[in-house]
Amino acid sequence: MDHENKYNLVSQLNRGEEGKTLVLNGHLDVVVADPPDMWTRPPSQSWIADGWLYGRGAGDMQSGVAAMIYAVHAVQHAGYQIKSPLTIQAVVEEECSGNGALACLQQGFGGDFVLIPEPFGPQIYTGQVGVLWFKIRVRGKPAHVLDTSAGQNAIEKLQALIPWLKSLEDELNTHFRQPPYDTIDKPFNLNIGTINGGNWPSSVPSHAEMEGRIGFPPGMSANTIMQKVSECIETAAQRDKAFSGDKPVLRFHGFRSEGHLVDLGDPGISLLRDCHHSLTQEWPGEYLSTCTTDLRAFHFYSRTAGTCYGPVARNIHGVDESVSIESIRQVLKTYALFIARYCRLEKA
Repeated sequence: MDHENKYNLVSQLNRGEEGKTLVLNGHLDVVVADPPDMWTRPPSQSWIADGWLYGRGAGDMQSGVAAMIYAVHAVQHAGYQIKSPLTIQAVVEEECSGNGALACLQQGFGGDFVLIPEPFGPQIYTGQVGVLWFKIRVRGKPAHVLDTSAGQNAIEKLQALIPWLKSLEDELNTHFRQPPYDTIDKPFNLNIGTINGGNWPSSVPSHAEMEGRIGFPPGMSANTIMQKVSECIETAAQRDKAFSGDKPVLRFHGFRSEGHLVDLGDPGISLLRDCHHSLTQEWPGEYLSTCTTDLRAFHFYSRTAGTCYGPVARNIHGVDESVSIESIRQVLKTYALFIARYCRLEKA
């Protein structure tokens, strides 16, 4: 992956001034929109219908980034100057590594509290699972299809590993589903995301590779889940005679992130609840996530309190991704009120 030509955009107000530092963080990268012919319109062409804005990245998460930026603008447009430290971060690589947010923290762009407008709705994000990405490559024995038994099909060997990985998924969801994740039937999900192999329809494939992702519970270390995946593949190789000559090669890449629970007793969380209530006359709901966000970087690497609170989106990472326009307005107003109450303001 090319990291040389990717940049974060960071804007700071009042760096070094007294007061608690607020960070607003959102990611700019999006996932691919394949296949585009399944979309109602081209995924790079935004359109509006029935109060929803459509297009790849509309929900995840260009709308949230827009809301947090315009919240700062709204406070200033209302005639106030923000006098305490505030940092806006628009980062890359949230979808594949989290290196964008980590780079911000490494350069000292941290704070006391962070808000991330991920598209899980205007509610309090209470926790997220750990995530591990992995690659498995196997070798077969090439042969002409006039006698396939003379070869060894690498793609079929690779497929034989999937039930073993599914058994690990079952183990995690059966024996490690502790509170608060015991309220979700299957919080720790395995996904086989890519499979590649072979080079010719009339040759028994000599190689195959798949990439996968598995979730794991907060409190389990990255080393532990890596060991579990390694043992799973090793056991499969020992029990399947097809692997007697060449064992699968397992590598870990991309995400290797532990899960965590949000400290709901933090004053910033209480303030966010109050801001939501002031605008809606209702208390916000809570959302326990079975995926991961850049919130983990702030939690583990800078011990920054915070949560996600964002617009309502549909079909993120899917076909006809969309976001509720009214929910963008609500998030913008809530963030503006939060800034007004969290930061020190002066009349311009």
